[in-house]
This record gives sequence, C-alpha cells and structure tokens, in this order.
Amino acid sequence: MKKQLPSTQVFSYAEIEIHYKRPLFSKMKSISSAEDVNALLRAYIHPNQMDVKEFFFTIFLSRANTVLGIATIGVGTIDGVNVNIREIFELTLLTHASHIIVAHNHPSGKLQPSQNDRKITEKLRKGLSLFDVKLLDHLILTSEDYLSFANEGEL
Repeated sequence: MKKQLPSTQVFSYAEIEIHYKRPLFSKMKSISSAEDVNALLRAYIHPNQMDVKEFFFTIFLSRANTVLGIATIGVGTIDGVNVNIREIFELTLLTHASHIIVAHNHPSGKLQPSQNDRKITEKLRKGLSLFDVKLLDHLILTSEDYLSFANEGEL
C-alpha cells in the first residue's frame, strides 16, 4: 500500500552561509595614496605573473581607509581579463567596505587605459554608489610603473 503525502508539502532549501572575519585592527594596513596601493599590490602579486597575463584585483577598505581584504577577481589572458562586477559587489557588501580600489595589470607594459578599462571603472563607480560605497581609484600596473585613474583626474 502506497503512503499518501499530505496536500501541503514542506520543501527543503539549501541554506546560505557567508563568513567574513575582519583582520585585527592593529595589523590592518592604511591606504592614503596611489603609491600606497601600488606598494601593497606589488607585495601581493607574484612578480613573475605581471607580464604573463592580465589579473584584476579589488582592495576593500574601511571608512578610515584601512585594508579589510584583497581579492583576485579575474585571471585572463595576455589580451584581457573578464571582470565579474557582481562578485565585486558581493565581496564589498560581505566585508562591509566603505571604499574600494580596483587594479589590473597590462602585460604589454603600456599604461594607457583602454576604452573597456574606462567603461568598467564607470560601471563600478555608478553601481557602488547605490550602496553608498565609493570607488577611490583604479590602477593599471606594469612591471615598471603604474597609472592611477584618480591621479589622472579620471575618477
């Protein structure tokens, strides 16, 4: 004999758990300039990767511009990298960041921003503003130097 299910079934859903632990305040680095960001990223990025393919990074900052975390958002090819903007928004909210800085490298060694670099920057700036988060800068790195959108007046 087959057992009858009640007319109202209880469905089971997957539980979502998100975890983030802020670094100890005394160990948090502070950012006050594009030079600070450049130094931080050069310590974070393996130097042998800089000229191989493009990488896209996000630095999450507190209201006092202390570093809450750094994430590698995308790994691309010699020609470019796909940027998952949704992941940047997700991690920004997860870390309770008040500000963020994004950066990517140009393996070609050219510091000239592409039209796509500018589009991503503007898309991020507008989207983050909906969450009261400010995009402070976008850096382009090469083995030799860097370019700051903020220092160039593009942010």
